[in-house]
Amino acid sequence: MKFLHTADLHIGKKLFELSLIEDQKYILEQIAGIAEKEQVDAVLIAGDVYDRAVPSTEAVSLLDSFLTGLQEKGIPVIMISGNHDSPERVAFADAILEKQGLYIAGNYQEPLKTVVLEDEYGPVHFVCMPFVKPAVTGSSTGAEAVEHMLSKLPMTLSMHQRYVLLTHYFVVGEQGEVPDLSDSETDVNVGGLDSVPVSLFQNFCYVALGHIHKPQQIGKLQQIGNPERANKLQGIHAPQEINKSHVHYSGSPLKYSFSEARGEKSVNIVELNENGVEKVTRYPLKPLREMRCIKGRLEELMRRDVIAENADCLEDYIQVTLTDEEELIDPMGTLRSVYPNVLQLLLEKRLVGEERGYESSISFEKKSIAELFGEFYEMLKGEPLDEKRKQVVTEAAEEAERVLQ
Repeated sequence: MKFLHTADLHIGKKLFELSLIEDQKYILEQIAGIAEKEQVDAVLIAGDVYDRAVPSTEAVSLLDSFLTGLQEKGIPVIMISGNHDSPERVAFADAILEKQGLYIAGNYQEPLKTVVLEDEYGPVHFVCMPFVKPAVTGSSTGAEAVEHMLSKLPMTLSMHQRYVLLTHYFVVGEQGEVPDLSDSETDVNVGGLDSVPVSLFQNFCYVALGHIHKPQQIGKLQQIGNPERANKLQGIHAPQEINKSHVHYSGSPLKYSFSEARGEKSVNIVELNENGVEKVTRYPLKPLREMRCIKGRLEELMRRDVIAENADCLEDYIQVTLTDEEELIDPMGTLRSVYPNVLQLLLEKRLVGEERGYESSISFEKKSIAELFGEFYEMLKGEPLDEKRKQVVTEAAEEAERVLQ
């Protein structure tokens, strides 16, 4: 049995108010291509299918196109809802769609929906555990909710019976080790749930996790051989066989914050033998546009030689940190004349000033307008207001007070 594991599609997501539908269409077509090339027996989507509970028409249309393409290739899909999804919308017409090989677990049910697929060694049981708040199961924590749901399964779990779990919880290591997060996750208790210990999943041969956007493994690792020397796939780096842990976050297929700029996105290809996992191969994904962070003076970034050196990535999504000390006139417009997809502009001098923080508003009424402006100026510029500017601000404040009187 061979299957592809992905999660956190977040279809319909916007980055700095820019729609990523075109980028998502590109990456989903790539995932479908990998599934077909690898001749997988199923595609697993472990939650956060959409970015919001009420997805846009473009998002719904894109998911429909992706799933239809997989069905036309004869590849079954097993999909659960995540904390960003509306369970009812994700699960619409699920009973009808099962006849077409699309298995959806949107709403919570007892016992958990289990999909059984066959290979030459017999059945593989795919247990679907969608995201639900603890109260739905009568629990007070995420760990209790997971324990409750597993206790309702009508079978005795055994790794040698080949049970695979799809779930969308914040799973941590045996000693409480927290997975690596990015800025696209809000805090440690992602989704507002308490952490779930990996030990609860010890009897599954593979656990397909969603929720965290960086691909990684949770729990004990066992070496399973040397990196696979595969041919390049669509110009992407060769797939790599990775250390075997039976609990994996596949990560999101696209980068959704600049904190992920240095990372690489991928999907997992999981192969089972008669006893469980034989190997897990991580296939890197190549986005339509990369996310990059660049830094320097405006004049330097606009030099012809610098532009020529970066000719292949001018269309990428870019965060620019400018180091100029002097005031600049429309730096964003200047940058976008060459780098059209600059999404975020940071001024280093302001970042330095921000370290001093803001004063409490309680003390504002004890200070003059000139004093408050002086502190604001110093926070932005990183230097105190000179006497000439102080005089201008003082005169303007006095004139404003006279007008108001």
